Order: sequence, then C-alpha cells, then structure tokens
Amino acid sequence: MKYVKGDVIFPEYLLKEIQEYIQGEFVYIPQKDGLRKQWGEKSGQREQLARRNKEIREKFKFGVSIDRLTQSYHLSHDTIKKIVYSNN
Repeated sequence: MKYVKGDVIFPEYLLKEIQEYIQGEFVYIPQKDGLRKQWGEKSGQREQLARRNKEIREKFKFGVSIDRLTQSYHLSHDTIKKIVYSNN
C-alpha cells in the first residue's frame, strides 16, 4: 500500500465531495471486489501447501501411517488427520 495525494489522482469535483466527509486525514480505499488476491496467491505459498497436502493424501492412501507422516512433514497428528480426511 502506498501513499498518493488526493489532489493528484481525483478530479476537483470529487476531491471537494470527499472533503465534505473528511479533511486532512488518511483514507484507505480498498481494491474492487474480485481483484483482491487470497492469502498466499502472490507469494505462491497457497499452491505450495496444496501440493504438499496432495502428496500427504497420496502417501496416506498408499499405506503410510499418520505417525510416519507427522515425522516426515514435521506437522502435528491433528494437522495430518485434517489433511488426509478432508474433502479436497
């Protein structure tokens, strides 16, 4: 998020209208709906976790125990159970 001066980006009529509500303060204007990225999309973390979880589910399906998966992935027993028993 960066700071942009209102008199540079808004037309004069709109700036005057905004000044009816607030003057000399900072205002955050959120992005339009649908443009905002979900957590981890920008960094790739979301995709990386999805691949890891898919790998865990496949190993579990082929007989690797939950205890072994907790050791391999350094995750808690409950976290592994949530991953392998989820509908994803």
